[in-house]
Amino acid sequence: MTMFLTGDVIERRKGPVMHKGVVLPDGRVLHNTPRRGEHVSTLSEFAAGHRVYLSRRTCDASRARAWSAYPQAGGSYNLFTNNCEHTVSRVAHGRAESPQLRGFITGGLVGLLTLLVTRSPGAAAAGFEAGRRFAAG
Repeated sequence: MTMFLTGDVIERRKGPVMHKGVVLPDGRVLHNTPRRGEHVSTLSEFAAGHRVYLSRRTCDASRARAWSAYPQAGGSYNLFTNNCEHTVSRVAHGRAESPQLRGFITGGLVGLLTLLVTRSPGAAAAGFEAGRRFAAG
């Protein structure tokens, strides 16, 4: 597997979304799952048989937060307020946010409105994708 640095944001495919985690000083990964909430696991456990990608290379500030994040693991999972992206962005940027969730919600609303106006499933799918991409940044 690729060598990652403390504070690096990593990700792997999990169905239609990317599951994210942040690399801790000891090489393990802090992430958040529905079954276990915020927890620390090995890189291999995080990968769960999938390829792991570097999402964002670390910076000094995120390294420092990664050092302090280790003892704070343990928050409960909540899709809307504390999913894996919320956990990672809190460590990497100091604020919790989830661009993927924001994108899916916005895409769903745009797709639904498009379907109501056009009655075309194809146009609704295009509206969903356009809204998702716009909101996810």
